[in-house]
Amino acid sequence: MSKAKIAINGYGTIGKRVGDAVSAQDDMEIVGVVKTRPSFEAKLAVDRSFDLYASTSDKIEAFSKAGIEVSGTLDELLGKADLVVDCTPGKVGATYKDLYVKHGVKAIWQGGEDHELAGFSFNSEANYDDAIGRDLTRVVSCNTTGLTRALYPLDKEFGVKKSRVTLMRRGADPGNIKSGPINAIVPNPISLPSHHGPDLNSILPHLEIATVAVKLSTTIMHFHALNVELEKDFEPQDIIDLYAGRPRIRFVSGEDNINSTAEVMELARDLGRSRSDMFENVMWKDSISKYHGELYFFQAIHQESDVVPENVDAIRAMCELESDGAKSIASTNKAMGIGI
Repeated sequence: MSKAKIAINGYGTIGKRVGDAVSAQDDMEIVGVVKTRPSFEAKLAVDRSFDLYASTSDKIEAFSKAGIEVSGTLDELLGKADLVVDCTPGKVGATYKDLYVKHGVKAIWQGGEDHELAGFSFNSEANYDDAIGRDLTRVVSCNTTGLTRALYPLDKEFGVKKSRVTLMRRGADPGNIKSGPINAIVPNPISLPSHHGPDLNSILPHLEIATVAVKLSTTIMHFHALNVELEKDFEPQDIIDLYAGRPRIRFVSGEDNINSTAEVMELARDLGRSRSDMFENVMWKDSISKYHGELYFFQAIHQESDVVPENVDAIRAMCELESDGAKSIASTNKAMGIGI
């Protein structure tokens, strides 16, 4: 079976992780990655034996001065690819759409772009079938990915009457020294509700959800407090049993002395995960509660990595490498060590 040829435009926080994840699969391969400047990540790409391309021809000289060889430009790379995963900063990816369409290359954007850019938003469990053969797709944001993983099976099994979510967001990614609140809690946005509910509705349009969000002085993870009113009666053990069978949910507990996101990240390190990534939703088993007939629980989302396996599954669906979503998820998980 020939492998799907994948280009990555933007080899940063998400792009370098997608590069490693694609390389771990047996039905797809990286034909090149794109950087705008000769950063340490450009050198990392070369060290990992990826062909490196400059975003435009006027950027090539800067790479040459830095002693980094490039194989050409993005325009040239697109001629070699079946699909491009756009991991450029939010709102930048939209500027490349015409170029992708011109080359007849399938494209995946990340959650920083608007749903309307691709006309379709993706989650591996919720709508894999609808992505099969598509030319353009958007993988929703880290928070929306985490919420969809949590709410989709609940809705399927019990029916979600209404969900209310408070998102406590990291101030910036760990490597970002230019942003984030310092000794502050920032309503983000101040106007309510936040955009996360409508974003989830781009995948599950019927689901009733209201979200609020604040930014905190932390960099390592997002944290969600969920309150869900279900159509059917339940007991906490029913919810535990449901999530125990989900492919990208990981239980932790206070009994195991995992009482914070810091200890979740320590767990990721101890698991030997590359870059300490935690691809799964991390759900506190002992937080799953029934109060006045409604469901409550906590989960943590690793913003740098939880969308990475979704990108791999989106590639597999769009390139028609696998028609069964569950099989794609299982293949991706196995190759990436998810669930171990």
